[in-house]
Amino acid sequence: MEEESMEEEGGGGCEAMMDDQNHNNWGAGGYGRHLLGPAAAPLGDRFLRGAAGGLGPAGPPAAPQLPMAPEANGVLRSCDPGGAAGKGGAGAIAAAININASTSKFLMNVITIEDYKSTYWPKLDSAIDQLLTQSPGDYIPISYEQIYSCVYKCVCQQHSEQMYSDLIKKITNHLERVSKELQASPPDLYIERFNVALGQYMGALQSIVPLFIYMNKFYIETKLNRDLKDDLIKLFTDHVAEKHIYNLMPLLLEAQSTPFQITPSTMANIVKGLYTLRPEWVQMAPALFSKFIPNILPPAVESELQEYAAQDQKLQRELMQNGFTRGDQSRKRAGEELTYNGSSACASSRGYR
Repeated sequence: MEEESMEEEGGGGCEAMMDDQNHNNWGAGGYGRHLLGPAAAPLGDRFLRGAAGGLGPAGPPAAPQLPMAPEANGVLRSCDPGGAAGKGGAGAIAAAININASTSKFLMNVITIEDYKSTYWPKLDSAIDQLLTQSPGDYIPISYEQIYSCVYKCVCQQHSEQMYSDLIKKITNHLERVSKELQASPPDLYIERFNVALGQYMGALQSIVPLFIYMNKFYIETKLNRDLKDDLIKLFTDHVAEKHIYNLMPLLLEAQSTPFQITPSTMANIVKGLYTLRPEWVQMAPALFSKFIPNILPPAVESELQEYAAQDQKLQRELMQNGFTRGDQSRKRAGEELTYNGSSACASSRGYR
């Protein structure tokens, strides 16, 4: 009797210890044990039953308890397919709730074509407008993170083709307006306004192309085998530069013959920009392009050095006639003028040729 009482006391202590552990692991009220079904017999009871049965035939072994798999919403789900869920208990209800919640969440994340046209594209349209019309140094109150996120979601929802079409149409309409404004410009403002339009558009591409990088990577490069930046540069070439090149080039040649009729930076920007848009336009004015683009003309040859020197001396005389002086020449030694002119002429000629 004393042994049985000791065993019962030991079993009760073990059960209390397991209850405390279950309480800590699964929360108050035995919530985890409720989902798993009936709790296993206490360790003391199992020990007493084994002692009472002796070596006789034992009953069917209890099925091992499988680990719990946590759901995304924190509800525990048993890995046992024939457990509480099969008996229609709380596990089945929790599983059904989880399935319905997951399905609803998936359906809520779907972006239909109507959602794209009414919600997502208007945000992109407004941001593109601001980027295309900004002046250098202006602050644009748009969220680049929001625009980047819109593009990413639309690409993931298979709206890349529609978004690319809308982007091309949007920029084409903008460039056609720019072209009409240039056509209405007077000759004395034509070069400056073309330079502004070219610089403004190239600056906008530095923001537009990175914002649409996902569309470029997963649609344009993959399916169209092209690049977004090349496509957008081609739009400016087709809708602006090509329509104005034959009016612009004579004005550039005239401005070149009159020193500082336009600023050197403006001339350099336009010439380099035209070469970027279409290198074949070099043939329209090789001498003009050679002053800003290296290796346009053939290499200098020794037999033409005197001609190069004469060209430089002519340029220096023209600058002096327009009020530009060479500064104080009183400290030069006798005979140094000719040597200086000849060496500088050869060096400068080789430099841009």
